[in-house]
Amino acid sequence: METLDDYSGSGNTAAYKRFLAADPPPEGYNAEWVAELRSHTGRGRRIYRVHVLSRPLTPYLRFELGWGYRTNQSGGEEFFILDTTDQSNPLEGVRDFWLFDAQTPVTMHYDASGAVTGRESLPDERAQEFIGYRDTALALAESFSAWWPKYGEA
Repeated sequence: METLDDYSGSGNTAAYKRFLAADPPPEGYNAEWVAELRSHTGRGRRIYRVHVLSRPLTPYLRFELGWGYRTNQSGGEEFFILDTTDQSNPLEGVRDFWLFDAQTPVTMHYDASGAVTGRESLPDERAQEFIGYRDTALALAESFSAWWPKYGEA
């Protein structure tokens, strides 16, 4: 689950600068990650995320969703949007997390620039808590492929 409006301190800053300059994505953008995704999804693993956000989209979210999500879909990654623009956030206060095989939760820590400052692996006994967060997010989210044409490309 992702909850921040800006992760620009964490990732591909050169690509983000290109995006801000209105340049097209570079040839082979994110190709290594797409290949990694295919290696997992090709073996039947499911990789997906829900991003909790509100409109209007920040420049970083336009970049992440427009370049990143759209590219990563070709590797089999699935994306969902929990748009809280016109509703309260049902997961207020839940930080970004990964949930591996529905048993190992890992929470993410970021600084003000969106740079990862740490990850915290939680005991497997807390998995049910994070499964609940995931299930709530998925139940209320819309698929990215349905959401993006309505709000992202506008």
